[in-house]
Amino acid sequence: MGHSILVTGGAGFLGSHLCDRLVERGEDVICVDNFFTGRRSNIRHLVGHPRFELIRHDIVHPLYLEVDQIYNLACPASPVAYQYNPIKTIKTSTVGMVNILGLAKRCRARVLQASTSEVYGDPQVHPQKESYWGHVNPLGPRSCYDEGKRVAESLCMNYHLAHGIEVRIIRIFNTYGPRMDPNDGRVISNFIMQALRGEPLTVYGDGSQTRSFCYVDDLLEGMIRLMDQDDTTGPVNIGNPVERSMLELADAVLKATGSNSEINHVDLPADDPKQRCPDITLAKSVLDWSPQCELADGLKSTVEYYRDVLAEESQ
Repeated sequence: MGHSILVTGGAGFLGSHLCDRLVERGEDVICVDNFFTGRRSNIRHLVGHPRFELIRHDIVHPLYLEVDQIYNLACPASPVAYQYNPIKTIKTSTVGMVNILGLAKRCRARVLQASTSEVYGDPQVHPQKESYWGHVNPLGPRSCYDEGKRVAESLCMNYHLAHGIEVRIIRIFNTYGPRMDPNDGRVISNFIMQALRGEPLTVYGDGSQTRSFCYVDDLLEGMIRLMDQDDTTGPVNIGNPVERSMLELADAVLKATGSNSEINHVDLPADDPKQRCPDITLAKSVLDWSPQCELADGLKSTVEYYRDVLAEESQ
């Protein structure tokens, strides 16, 4: 008999892939989304499946369900989306988190909180270990997201200590793949869309700043392993420790798309971290997890997805 599993933000980029994996595995999945950034097209193929249920709901309002596990992925996650309505972003991570933990307390469910590498802010240590407390500007344009996610982690630990709620905290580093919103302003979606349209690729600053990119399938494997083990609450970093400069990434995207776009340098935005890279020693030891997908392969399937998106737009 499968579990009953709630996925909040289940129509989002990560959430929809997670719903796919859980349904395939034989679980009963309840997908909750308010469609602030989630998209119906991401889960359309699941609607009507006997083990899949969709509820349109905003977790800022309480939710009453009976479930065994909760994956809390509800929150706008790209800077464009979370700065569009910063107060809503904070409420989702705080009031929404309280509601999810309250639900878990009522039905003794295990909760996995999708936290983020953004809790480390603009890091002063490199790579980032889970024990690092971070370097976050509480008043900056990204603070609605960074500080909201930090409070959410604190709420998880306090519910765990006060009420014995089983919590799992995953800190997600940059992830990419099919179903990423083409207009979310993230570097991989920007580069691919620009390359496919034959526009110049926008590189901020000199392009020497680095990021590490984890393919969605690898990330979900780490997430599910964290949820399904009984020993570690986390936080556990899940991401790809291979760093790429923005110029290296631009080259890889040009290769994957076959585009001959130029590269266009513009000024760096405020509070843009110079480097971001996970230390995944803990994930390796407690989850036996490390990323398997090479950037070139991951870009290939992501580019195919975006080609289809552009083809639909032009119809």
